[in-house]
Amino acid sequence: MDEAMSEVLLSLKHISKNFGEGDVLSDVSLDVKRGEFVTLLGASGCGKTTTLRIVAGLETPDTGEVILNGQDMTSLPPESRPVNTVFQSYALFPHMNVEKNVAYGLKVRGADKKTIAARVKEMLELVQMSDYAGRMPAQLSGGQRQRIAIARALAPQPQLLLLDEPLGALDLQLRRQMQIELKRLQKKLGITFIYITHDQEEAINMSDRIAVMKGGKFEQLGTPEEIYDRPATRYVAQFIGRSTILTGKVKHTNGFSAVIETGNGSFTVDSAHAKLTEGEMCDLCVRTERMRASKTPVEGFSLPATVREARYAGGSVLTYVTLRDGTEVVAEGVERMADAPNPGDTVYMHWNPAQAAVIGGASYGA
Repeated sequence: MDEAMSEVLLSLKHISKNFGEGDVLSDVSLDVKRGEFVTLLGASGCGKTTTLRIVAGLETPDTGEVILNGQDMTSLPPESRPVNTVFQSYALFPHMNVEKNVAYGLKVRGADKKTIAARVKEMLELVQMSDYAGRMPAQLSGGQRQRIAIARALAPQPQLLLLDEPLGALDLQLRRQMQIELKRLQKKLGITFIYITHDQEEAINMSDRIAVMKGGKFEQLGTPEEIYDRPATRYVAQFIGRSTILTGKVKHTNGFSAVIETGNGSFTVDSAHAKLTEGEMCDLCVRTERMRASKTPVEGFSLPATVREARYAGGSVLTYVTLRDGTEVVAEGVERMADAPNPGDTVYMHWNPAQAAVIGGASYGA
């Protein structure tokens, strides 16, 4: 195994799966590096759970290979893989106390009592649950049960930990707290995590890389910043964050910037990564927090709009406007309602071209 390959812990190679009603996964390939936190993100039915189950050995792909640490695991049962899974339902044994739940995987693997006791103590300290060793799962809160489920999964020291929407049953505040704790644990232990969720904020906050899935395929694979700032497709642009997508024809370009003409007016885009040519159609994604509504025209932009309303959003004001053709756009800018435009006012939409993304383009990702 060469040095470059040794960095890769898991390789999914051309994985496909069909349950009789069309492909759930269609030729999916993915390399996950050691110590990496990778999130599979997508709506229900996109194939993320099936991908996770194939890695865990709970499903067998119709085609393709699962290579873990250089070994072909495609046909091996779950118990023969150095992989553990944390589920949303926690799946704790209700008749066992916390200590016995955490010890279970070690006991099944034949560890001696001294090793088990030391490892359980270490894991409970790690998830800050040492004082709860004698309690039963029914005596714990949701967040506490999730910590125990994580401790149990980590105790046998798996090479890879799979997390199937593990925070989905928690309330918002606790979920955000657990996001921080999970990321801290992952970095401290250096274990490779594959995490699945439909929550875009969760994916962006926790991941080293995100694979956005749709229809059994990867729409885009990249860092949170790449996914957010340079979406490869309209689906990614719309699924991640709040944004406006504007479509128009390239009027002229100098290779680094371009002027786009639409039925609503014109605007300037940063085309350094897109290699746009005059006369072709172009999509642009502008994130809501980067969209601005000015009371006076701004150089490089001719995109007038009519204010529908302004709403205070805690620290900023959201201005809702309509373009000439009735398209609704939301802008975030001023901090006080007193500075917001009034309903019926004409405003001029603009943004920093470097902070808006041309979707696709001939050199995307170059």
